[in-house]
Amino acid sequence: MTTFYIESHQIENDTIHLLGDDVNHIKNVLRYQVGDEVFVCDESQKRYACKIMDFEKETIILHIETIIPESTETEIEIDLYQGLPKSDKFEWIIQKGTEIGIKGFIPVITERVIVKLEEKNEAKKVERWKKIAKEAAVQSGRQAIPIVENARKLQNIIENLAKYDIVIVPYECEKTSTLKGTLRSIDGEVKKVAIVIGPEGGFSDKDISILKELNNMQLVTLGKRILRTETAGIVTAANVIYELEG
Repeated sequence: MTTFYIESHQIENDTIHLLGDDVNHIKNVLRYQVGDEVFVCDESQKRYACKIMDFEKETIILHIETIIPESTETEIEIDLYQGLPKSDKFEWIIQKGTEIGIKGFIPVITERVIVKLEEKNEAKKVERWKKIAKEAAVQSGRQAIPIVENARKLQNIIENLAKYDIVIVPYECEKTSTLKGTLRSIDGEVKKVAIVIGPEGGFSDKDISILKELNNMQLVTLGKRILRTETAGIVTAANVIYELEG
């Protein structure tokens, strides 16, 4: 169920004007025709079922058929703090994480991160990551496009992590506290969850020492096998949604 995102000024009574890249995508990629159904979401996360009324040179005219009351967003707000991996792995993480419902992606520089982001290249990287998040949100029918932030050092995110209901840190040296057991033992309502994942080389002792400053942090094991950095966050987020959604 492909969903397109608009700003409220594109709505006039029961008509929506699609602009920009969406026009090319609908015309030349999806090859929709007049009368086909299109789903649209505005910045307030209101979702509309529409029909294509007309194709103009740089605009597609939609008619609003109905407002869809059901939400496609998760009840739990999950942000993934990902130790910045090599190559294009972070792009894959953003794509798959968006599909399952992660709300925000924050690349983190830990002690064992190998990737060096130069300031002049970081802006381009972040723009590409945001584009991938939007494309995945469109494909998966999300009502909100996840936020993608600039990279930050681990010690600089502690204050922000303290604001979550729980901070889950999968750690290969943790042997007793399982993810399932931790989630099922939570007492009280949980609305905001942070997941912190190490890079390819895992967390260093210094990284763990920094994270242990948090009162809301829980080290967990994901099982008998060691998962890749690009797998661990997706698995953890999927389990959080499964266990904590009402």
